[in-house]
Amino acid sequence: MKKFISVILIVCAISFCVTLSACNKDEGKTTLYNITCTYEDETGTLSGIMNVDYYNNTNTEISDLKFNLYGNAFRDGAQYSPVSDTYKNRAYYAGESYGKMEITNVENCAGWTVAGEDENILTVNLLTPIYPEDNTVLTVYYTLTLAKVNHRTGITANAVNLGNFYPVLCGRNTEGFVECNYYYCGDPFYSECANYSVTIDMPEKYTCASSGKLTDETCVNGRKRCSYALNGARDFAMVLSEKFEVVSETVNGTEVSYYYVTDATPQNSLAAACESLKYFSETFGKYAYPTLSVVQTGFCYGGMEYPALTMIAEGLDADNNIYTIVHENAHQWWYAMVGNDQMNDAWQDEGLAEYSTLMFFESHPNYGFTRKGMINSATSYYRAFFTVFSQLNDVADTRMHRHLSEYKSELEYNNITYNKGMILFDMLRTSLGDDKFVSGLQKYFSDNCGKIASADELIGCFIKSGVDVEGLFNSFLDGKILI
Repeated sequence: MKKFISVILIVCAISFCVTLSACNKDEGKTTLYNITCTYEDETGTLSGIMNVDYYNNTNTEISDLKFNLYGNAFRDGAQYSPVSDTYKNRAYYAGESYGKMEITNVENCAGWTVAGEDENILTVNLLTPIYPEDNTVLTVYYTLTLAKVNHRTGITANAVNLGNFYPVLCGRNTEGFVECNYYYCGDPFYSECANYSVTIDMPEKYTCASSGKLTDETCVNGRKRCSYALNGARDFAMVLSEKFEVVSETVNGTEVSYYYVTDATPQNSLAAACESLKYFSETFGKYAYPTLSVVQTGFCYGGMEYPALTMIAEGLDADNNIYTIVHENAHQWWYAMVGNDQMNDAWQDEGLAEYSTLMFFESHPNYGFTRKGMINSATSYYRAFFTVFSQLNDVADTRMHRHLSEYKSELEYNNITYNKGMILFDMLRTSLGDDKFVSGLQKYFSDNCGKIASADELIGCFIKSGVDVEGLFNSFLDGKILI
């Protein structure tokens, strides 16, 4: 997610159709989501039937499956609000509004419950355990009611944002399924890659921007039915609008489409999307998906990443619009293709996406952003925030390895994950030299594409360059370094 709005605040405050050669390490042995859903604009609801063919890629048997119900974060009375008080006016443009995700039935199971810390987890008890390298098929019936909110999931002034629009399987770590509460700081998601087949029925007036490649489209009696396919992705998202204009270009076999409503220079935005896709592919590793949708929509922050789709907030000035497009595109490498634990190590994808953005602009000086300027800006914001923070709180917590629940505000989160993350990777690059630094990132990508990588795995890719950088990383992650 892009941080620019919080940067502005701190200034004020202190002054199956897809070939996946790049990532599909174990083709044919993965979970499949087959989703058919219908959107009704009169009620603002999306009703869905989701068939999940779950493949057990662990070395233990599994008796229950758990799904994150992210849509329930928007319900009245949610314990964890998706929007902080700072952003409520920006998010709830028509006054406070609520939504929810209701599970109406689950078939082919022994039973199911909706619980979790914030009514955010669907637990399905299986008829029989799934053994390693085996699978089971479930059918989940659900209804998503959308709030009027400029957020990942919601009805905005000009579009319908359908991020996290279905029950999402909880990813697994060594302790089991990871349940994700919807913290307003950061991106509270921990998902494994799967294959997707998605069909949406909607009023014919809508244009649909999607993570997947369009495989079929029909229009009957004022309704439109579109089908999409996407393989090797840890999420799937769509955005609907009757106001979209679209410009497209093919880059190295990838169809890049920019969907916009208010952009006065759409070709410039499309160029930034295409050039950054090409640069990141050539620098880190090949982009894995056949399409990329860059979508201007209502969003209370700068932008939001999903595999093969990025949301870019309406109303950005020209520079911030370009910057956000590049940053969110960088997340296609650091989050979409190479995953990480965003709950505990948000710096890992945000810091890398921010520094990859720096690298792109450094190699494309025509955009007017420089390495020196970006590092100086990150350092100034970081120092300014933590000088004030330490004065107000006696001790400033500058640890980077921490859970999302430990951040006290978006400003603290942004300074730790984005600004300090950028400073970390620039210091690392200076220590290693450009060749070893880029080589380390290439190895990190090739070794972990399609997986969830730990911080140790990232660090290890640089250690293998022959330079002991563990102390450097630890000084940043443990909050011991002075900046």
